[in-house]
Amino acid sequence: MCRWLAYSGSPINLEKLLYEPEHSLIHQSLHARLGAETVNGDGFGVGYYDDVEVPPAVFKDTKPAWGDRNLRELARHVRSPLFMAHVRASSGTAVQQTNCHPFRHGNWLWMHNGAISQFGRLKRDLVLAVEPELFPAIEGSTDSEVMFFLALTFGLREDPPGAVERMVGFVEETGRAHGVEHPVQMTVATSDGERLWAFRYSTERRSRSLFHSTTTECLRDLHPEVFMRAELSGDARVLVSEPLRDLPGLWIEAPESTFTVISHGLFEMHPFHPKPE
Repeated sequence: MCRWLAYSGSPINLEKLLYEPEHSLIHQSLHARLGAETVNGDGFGVGYYDDVEVPPAVFKDTKPAWGDRNLRELARHVRSPLFMAHVRASSGTAVQQTNCHPFRHGNWLWMHNGAISQFGRLKRDLVLAVEPELFPAIEGSTDSEVMFFLALTFGLREDPPGAVERMVGFVEETGRAHGVEHPVQMTVATSDGERLWAFRYSTERRSRSLFHSTTTECLRDLHPEVFMRAELSGDARVLVSEPLRDLPGLWIEAPESTFTVISHGLFEMHPFHPKPE
């Protein structure tokens, strides 16, 4: 599977989260503790916003994240108020740049940890449900990218939670039609540059791990030795596949079958219910 993180708050250098914590995302690319795989070396990607009027920048490569000098250089110099990063462990599709996360379409970014079970059996039916105008924009061969374009088809730009619920419901219906008992396993992050959504769900209700940071004020009260020096605004939040630091009170696990929305100080969590088409 994979490991990922997403950040929203005041602009910070990407390296603050990608490299500096004791269990940083780069560390997790070699030594993941909660994932299905310990090593996530089948490529990486970062997507970051600096102006919501233009599409986000995306940098990807098929090399392992832990040894990429260009990623280290980029992370040291790029500052962003909203960014995503992902280290990949392929679930069967090719190790190629177009299969690395996050995926981008217009102002939207999308990344995924998990899998569509027996994707090869379901792929034709799923891909043919993508809106014809969107179909040419699919570049890779992953289940994750197909999920993204299905969500766009079902209205991601107008109603992100509803679109993801409809997408998951459609995948589950398609899976069951092909005899796949538990089609969906996912933690997903997506953003339009203004807001950030994260989803934790699986058909069998045993989803991959997902955590969110507590409030910045709470972090500073609990651990001033760490966070008084950090460039974090009062509304800063971090979403992660697994904790970046072993500090009590720092991380809260997202409940099963929920989604989170973060936007300019807003932090809400709601139940997630797939909606069959």
